[in-house]
Amino acid sequence: MATLICGSLAYDNIMTFQGRFGDHILSDQVHMLNISFLVSTMRRNFGGCAGNIAYALKLLGGDAKIMATLGEADAQLYLDHFATLGLSTEYVRVLPDQHSAQCFITTDLANNQITAFHPGAMMDSHLNHADEARGVSLGIVAPDGAQGMREHAEGFAKAGVPFVFDPGQGLPILEGVELCRMIELATYVVVNNYETKLLSKKTGWSTEDIKSRVDVLIVTRGEHGAHIYHEDGMLDVPVVQARQVVDPTGCGDAFRGGLLYGIENKLGWEKTGRLASLMGALKIEHQGPQTYAPTRAEIEERYQQVFGNNLS
Repeated sequence: MATLICGSLAYDNIMTFQGRFGDHILSDQVHMLNISFLVSTMRRNFGGCAGNIAYALKLLGGDAKIMATLGEADAQLYLDHFATLGLSTEYVRVLPDQHSAQCFITTDLANNQITAFHPGAMMDSHLNHADEARGVSLGIVAPDGAQGMREHAEGFAKAGVPFVFDPGQGLPILEGVELCRMIELATYVVVNNYETKLLSKKTGWSTEDIKSRVDVLIVTRGEHGAHIYHEDGMLDVPVVQARQVVDPTGCGDAFRGGLLYGIENKLGWEKTGRLASLMGALKIEHQGPQTYAPTRAEIEERYQQVFGNNLS
């Protein structure tokens, strides 16, 4: 059985300015700002939460089905990428007269960033219907268009498919009452430390309240690992030390790929949490969210080295 991954597909355009923005911005003229920065390097990465999560799950040998939208103007590059990876595009909808979601990030030498995001086809993700997917035993509602996130949660519940609710970057565009409804429909909720506080603020529910409404709450804590709250208590998941820290983009999605694999294969929460932590570390050692490419055997070997026991 497959895992249905509902979320965004996007192109991340990463540029570097060989200077400092502050040297070229006049503080007393920001009300009439008109400036151009020459960028010396540019790369385009395949991104978006659904693509990144599916990529990680595929590395582990999971059966990932992506439910997302692309724009006809630039969809083919991503579709070809999926074909190369052997990922199904059965539930990837290509919308006419649109671009796919695009993120444009310019970073200066002081690590300041200027970012522009165009949601494009992502805003029509509700045109897909999670309850119509076949052969699915687990799902995830990851950041996407607001209406799509709401309807995918309802669709999983209608189909009786347990799912992970991962509000992430979608938190600012979802109202408290919507978040409450999606939590109550979900089987699992995964958020980072900051998102936990924001989720509580928007819903009016404490962490205890949220835990009481789902089977399991997973809170990632960056360099401090993660906490998994389940029926038997709280499990402290250690962070896996990366061999080198190159790029954190997509680490959370890699973690979620490991999480889904562990749930689907009933590995137990300790092993599932550790695998998820390992996937995040493997990702951070590489530039871009879909460029790390360990084999399954290499993942198992690294797991054994770090934790002293076998993954499978």
